[in-house]
Amino acid sequence: MFRDSLRASIAHVGMALREPEEFAVRCDRVGGYSLVVWTALGVTAALGTTLYGLTMGIGNGAETMGLKAALLTLGAGLAWAVPLPALYVLNSMAGSQLRASTTLLAALVTTSWGGLALIASIPINWFFSVAIPAQAPDIITPDVAHLIMLGVNLLVFAGVGVSMVDVFRRVMDTLEPHSDRHPVWFMGLVAVIGSQLFYLFGLFAV
Repeated sequence: MFRDSLRASIAHVGMALREPEEFAVRCDRVGGYSLVVWTALGVTAALGTTLYGLTMGIGNGAETMGLKAALLTLGAGLAWAVPLPALYVLNSMAGSQLRASTTLLAALVTTSWGGLALIASIPINWFFSVAIPAQAPDIITPDVAHLIMLGVNLLVFAGVGVSMVDVFRRVMDTLEPHSDRHPVWFMGLVAVIGSQLFYLFGLFAV
C-alpha cells in the first residue's frame, strides 16, 4: 500500500515538472494531492538552491560552501513566502475564486521547476568558478575574477527567473482562463525581495 502511494506521488511530481498547468488544474478541479507530493515539490525546490549555492562557494572551503548553500536556500524561500499571502488576498479581492491551497501549489510548482533549472545551471557556475582562478594573476586579478563570477551568477538567476515567470503565468492563466488578471507583479516582488536578501546575506561577497 505504501509502495503504491509512493509510486503515485512520484508520478504526480513528475507531472508537476513536465506539465505544471495540468498538474495545478488537477489539484484545483479534481482533488488535492497527498502530503508526500507537497513535500517532494518543496524538497526539489530546496535541493536546487542548495546544490547551486554550494558551487557559489567553490574555492573558499567547505564551510563557505555550506554557508552559501544554506543562505541561498533561506533567501529564496523567504523571497517567495513573504509576498505569497498578499498574492492570495489581492487576487481574492479582485474576484479570484482560487483556494489558498491552489495558490500555494502554483507557487510551489514554480519554485520546484526553478530548482531543477538551477541544478541544470550548476555546470556553468562550476566551470567559471574553477577556470577563472586558474588564469594567470596578471591577466585576471581577484577583483576582475569577482566581477566575472558576479556577472555569471546574475545571468543564471535572470535566466531562471524569466523561465519561472513564464511557468507561473501559464499555471495561473490555466487555472483561471477567463480572468484578465495576470499576477506577474508577484514575480517582480519576489525578485526584488530576493535580490535584497541575497545582498544582505553577502552571497556575492568574495
